[in-house]
Amino acid sequence: MARVLIAVVIPALDEAESIEDAISSVSSSVSGTPVPGVTESSGSQDPAIEVIVVDGGSRDDTVVRARNAGARVISAQRGRARQLQVGYEASKGDVVLFLHADTRLPGGWAAAVGDALEDERAVGGAFRLRFDERSWRMRWVEWSARFRIALLRFPFGDQGIFVRRPVLEAIGGVPDVPLMEDCDLVREMKRRGRLVLLPDAATTGARRYLENGVGRTSVLHFIAFVAFWFGVDRARIAGWLGR
Repeated sequence: MARVLIAVVIPALDEAESIEDAISSVSSSVSGTPVPGVTESSGSQDPAIEVIVVDGGSRDDTVVRARNAGARVISAQRGRARQLQVGYEASKGDVVLFLHADTRLPGGWAAAVGDALEDERAVGGAFRLRFDERSWRMRWVEWSARFRIALLRFPFGDQGIFVRRPVLEAIGGVPDVPLMEDCDLVREMKRRGRLVLLPDAATTGARRYLENGVGRTSVLHFIAFVAFWFGVDRARIAGWLGR
């Protein structure tokens, strides 16, 4: 695998409890000693990793913890799409990986991304979804995600979406929408080439499902995705979800 710089962009807002684990999962995949914002691997076959946390105005100690964990921290207007765009624009990566603050990448993720992009037809991809809560309810949500991906090859943002920089530039960056920017991004990626769905699982937090009800949250997500699929105005979908 040719040496390549991967930029991992993590949007955050009051994520003090999870941000260190997310950053740790990024750096645990590569060797070498991290410097602020960048992990330079010592092996010539390993990619270098750039870690950028984009804070949307946290009131807890997210920023301090992110810096202490070795990430570069920048500020942006609140809103995940805006935060992702700011992080992408500030990055230098040949590949950009968008990671939720409560998601942990699997061991060996950087090599897996590099191997996937050996195929010149591949524009990017995502990991398999896994929740940190292992109850039957969350396993059902995982199964539903697997069914969606098998049927539509359409991953969501909690699976860690990665994309080649030239593809992002052609798309115009991350769409500035109130929600479901990951769906817009994946749709545009699929129009430009092959999307690789890796067997390795990114582990994401089930907190929001558990707080708001697994069944209710799953139904709302399903309704929102169907509405997106049929082109319903995004502001209207946001209103349905109370955002």
